[in-house]
Amino acid sequence: QVQLVESGGGLVQAGGSLRLSCAASGSIFRINDMGWYRQASEKQRELVAVITRGGSDKFGDSVKGRVTISRDNAKNTVYLEMNSLKPEDTAVYYCNAYANSWLSSGEHEYWGQGTQVTVSS
Repeated sequence: QVQLVESGGGLVQAGGSLRLSCAASGSIFRINDMGWYRQASEKQRELVAVITRGGSDKFGDSVKGRVTISRDNAKNTVYLEMNSLKPEDTAVYYCNAYANSWLSSGEHEYWGQGTQVTVSS
């Protein structure tokens, strides 16, 4: 119904920056909240940042002040700009969206397949 495809992950040195993108496609009627979560090895998935359709955002405590989230509603795309990266930011980053589809009633939650971000020390 709705597919999320992430891009922009990779290997970066500590102190560096990285920009992730997530594009939604499919039978989209409306995308509401979009966001990013991450999961490090042997740890639970945690919030990185979320942004509402109107542009209000919220950040996880571990990344506050180092990341920016933005979106382009016309392109159904959300972006995550990460700066001053640390080795502890190493994780698989997942795109998340709440959306209404033409194919079903109500709002549903969708996840991307994830993109690996590795920060070397």
